[in-house]
Amino acid sequence: MSESFFYGTGKRKTAVARTRLFQNGTGAILVNNRPFEDYFPSKTLQMIVQQPLKLTKNMGKVDLKIIVAGGGVSGQAQAIRHGITRALMILDGSLRPVLKRAGFVTRDARKKERKKYGQRGARARFQYSKR
Repeated sequence: MSESFFYGTGKRKTAVARTRLFQNGTGAILVNNRPFEDYFPSKTLQMIVQQPLKLTKNMGKVDLKIIVAGGGVSGQAQAIRHGITRALMILDGSLRPVLKRAGFVTRDARKKERKKYGQRGARARFQYSKR
């Protein structure tokens, strides 16, 4: 991997992915210093990670080094997708409309709602008996 890179931070729920995109690469994707096929054994999660690269036809052209923490595997995969998208937009600004149309640019702000006091959960209430 070369010295110059493009940086993008992706977030989803509580997962945060710090993505470094290296130009003129071989297509290697490392997640927490492991090949992403080992980190995400599920084909669905692998597909989620590769979506922005396939969409912009950068699949074998760039190397990625990603550090991801927090959340579960699905949230981490989506955070990585968001980080890759941001790094690609810094690499080439003309890719933004294509990535925006696919819905990868917008951060998914949905998070787990906190439990409220005096209730059983975030929205669920304790059972009420009138008589």
